[in-house]
Amino acid sequence: QVQLVESGGGLVQAGGSLRLSCAASGRTLSRNAMGWFRQAPGKQREFVAAINWSGGNTLYADSVKGRFTISRDNAKNTVFLQMNSLKPEDTAVYYCAAYPDSGTYYRPPLSWGQGTQVTVSS
Repeated sequence: QVQLVESGGGLVQAGGSLRLSCAASGRTLSRNAMGWFRQAPGKQREFVAAINWSGGNTLYADSVKGRFTISRDNAKNTVFLQMNSLKPEDTAVYYCAAYPDSGTYYRPPLSWGQGTQVTVSS
């Protein structure tokens, strides 16, 4: 079973940037599409971004499009989320997830990380 560990969260001022990392262990994730989700206090977990197995296809929530970039390094079994122009409404716990398929995001993720806190101050 794969284990996902997120890192890179923290406190940043509005307009700042953070880069989240998701390191996988237990097995390779090179055949899985990967995604980032977030959950703010009192709200449901929501989709942020996804990337297919090769990195050639990405998908973003409208709320982060143009500000966030998802990428992956299959050689290092790691997925990244570069977050620029951060806003206070981006404050949430961010979770990394592995989809069961390599190129689509229709079926829900099978594996989740423990999450990393991102706090954006105004």
